[in-house]
Amino acid sequence: MIKFDSVSKAYPHGNFHLKDISFQIDTNEFVFFVGPSGAGKTTILKMILKAIIPTSGSIFVNDLEITDKKFNNIDKLRQQIGVVFQDFKIINDKNIFENVALSLKITQTAKKIIQDEVNKVLDMVGLEEKKFMFPIQLSAGELQRAAIARAIIGGRDIILADEPTGNLDPKTAWEIMRIFKKLDHEEKTIIIATHNVDIVNSFKKRVIALKEGIIKKDLRSAGYEL
Repeated sequence: MIKFDSVSKAYPHGNFHLKDISFQIDTNEFVFFVGPSGAGKTTILKMILKAIIPTSGSIFVNDLEITDKKFNNIDKLRQQIGVVFQDFKIINDKNIFENVALSLKITQTAKKIIQDEVNKVLDMVGLEEKKFMFPIQLSAGELQRAAIARAIIGGRDIILADEPTGNLDPKTAWEIMRIFKKLDHEEKTIIIATHNVDIVNSFKKRVIALKEGIIKKDLRSAGYEL
């Protein structure tokens, strides 16, 4: 469960990125955040990761109030959350297996478990045969598949995706979204920020529309509309 309670983010000179927004996303729910550039979509995702601190209001992730001044277990929070970026953020001097395995190595997971987990998630995204290739050898779509594998490894139950199809051609974008559709059956909370009207309309999931830091609409089984 993710909950924002009267959250605002103000910057100098009275500029707001978010203005008193409240919403709740239930466990295993699939939600799109839509809206023009600067609407506040990325700010919300970064707040869930505690990469941005709100000026006011409270944020809860899996029943923990991460805005509480006493909350300091950021590493544990981020171990529950996988992130997919528009620009992939794949490490160029590591092969795909190593990129996907990185988070498990950081937590000192046993080698056999790492091998099994990496193979499982790479098979899910269709990259098992390319696991020893380096990023320069892969297409943009394959790099995004690797990024999704990295985000879901270790059984993370929250997946955040910030414009995951923004750098992809339309055909590849749909292939990537089919992976997210598959993940929708894996008991994960999935939150995607996107401008892609066709994709949002085809999924018929909950849509939270933002404009100038304000929630304009919050509709279930909706389309892209401001």
